Amino acid sequence: MIQLPPAKAYIFDMDGTLTDNMHFHHEAWMKFIALKKLGIDAVTFERDYHKGTLIEVMARFFPHLTTKAELRAVGNEKEALYRDTYGHLLEPLPGFHLFLEQLKAKNIPLGLATMGDQNNLELTLKQLEITSYFHSTTGGDQVTQGKPHPEIFLRAAEKIGIDPNDCLAFEDTLSGITAAQAAGMEVVGISTQFSQEKLLELGCGVALENYENILL
Repeated sequence: MIQLPPAKAYIFDMDGTLTDNMHFHHEAWMKFIALKKLGIDAVTFERDYHKGTLIEVMARFFPHLTTKAELRAVGNEKEALYRDTYGHLLEPLPGFHLFLEQLKAKNIPLGLATMGDQNNLELTLKQLEITSYFHSTTGGDQVTQGKPHPEIFLRAAEKIGIDPNDCLAFEDTLSGITAAQAAGMEVVGISTQFSQEKLLELGCGVALENYENILL
């Protein structure tokens, strides 16, 4: 059994943390780039473009678009492509439903802090059948600065009324881990992107493969 650090609330990232779906997002991005004839390869995309909010990413792709409404509209095209192609394939990581039931029994408030937009957020929670467990959700369209900035974790903690220092964050990416740490939270790393050893090197207090065998 793995012992988690004590906390008054848990705040989860979504993609790659609740479900192993980051490869779906990557494939959707590559399809979008091809459809728009942007001529950007996967390495360049990950290195130079895939940072921050969806609007920030789209501004790098389409510098001629000058308003948030225009950038949001083209961003919505990519997110719709992701949902339509891969949404039905989403599954929770092993042990996650039981883990949520255990948290519910202990009355531990749960928040969600994802850079995904509201449509992705709602689809994912519905597909995983976990909507009712979360006391609040915060999506990327509710913040002005994306991870690794701590804004989204600070906002999530504010929504559930718990000091960020008393929250435990669950994350899978470097930007997410950095954001949660900057918000003052201890981090549990989920090894869908990095090995458990690497997650510990990045400063996670605990690294998990999934949500089985957790001791609260």
